[in-house]
Amino acid sequence: MSRFPWEALFALLLGLGAGLAYAWAISPLQIVDAVPSALRDDFKDQYRSAIAAAYVSAGNLERAKARLALLDDADPIEALNAQAQRLLANAEFQSADQVALLSAALQGNGIDLAPLPTSTAQVANIQPTLPQNTASPIPTSSTQDIVTATLEIAPTQPLLVASTPRPTQTPIPTIGVPFKLIAQESLCDSNLPDGLLQVLVLNSNRRQMPGMEIRITWEANEDRFFTGLKPELGNGYADFLMTPNIAYSVQLSQGSDAASGLIAPACQTSSGENYFGGFKLTFQQPK
Repeated sequence: MSRFPWEALFALLLGLGAGLAYAWAISPLQIVDAVPSALRDDFKDQYRSAIAAAYVSAGNLERAKARLALLDDADPIEALNAQAQRLLANAEFQSADQVALLSAALQGNGIDLAPLPTSTAQVANIQPTLPQNTASPIPTSSTQDIVTATLEIAPTQPLLVASTPRPTQTPIPTIGVPFKLIAQESLCDSNLPDGLLQVLVLNSNRRQMPGMEIRITWEANEDRFFTGLKPELGNGYADFLMTPNIAYSVQLSQGSDAASGLIAPACQTSSGENYFGGFKLTFQQPK
């Protein structure tokens, strides 16, 4: 009877264990200079948020495009819109606004953001130094008189200028001509949620516009929501759930006609069941 080769099996296991110990503990694999397209999905989201924040701060759209291209997304605009929706669901409103603004800019609907100066001098308790031998005293009735006199006596001394405050980020794309409410439809569809208010925003060429802020008010309340956060339904689409028996007023924050007195209509199915319908509003920017 042949004897089982225990020695060979032991040697194989010993070699396998030594190899794993070397690969995992002694000299593990280190990935250096990996391309952004190789990142995990959650890290890609962080990368897009950083790109959007840099765009809002510096206003350099071409640089933002070049950075986004490193992710190799099949559709960068759709990826940005989907991420903005996830950020909004997680209550990260500032990051969602920045990502939505970058998405709008890539489609030609964003603000032309001017780059901010890298450094500015600030005026803080300036005490001008006057020459020792002055022919006549300089009036000190006001700071403006002191600065004026200093410029006349020592024109080579530069006057420090107060810095311009940084503009606050806003999710509003191009304002332009106020939008027109071109359609208002009352909908009775039992397949839709009760009281669903749908809003569609188009530009003058009837292309859907993402990142458009919508203002809705009712009684003493107000809310705002944005188009483009549900790209599967359209870049210019947004919706809101109305409470039955409450009148709402809807208007674009960029300026538009107002749709007022919107109360979820009472509807009935073919089998006699009652439910609440909704509305579909379409805004378009005139040429």
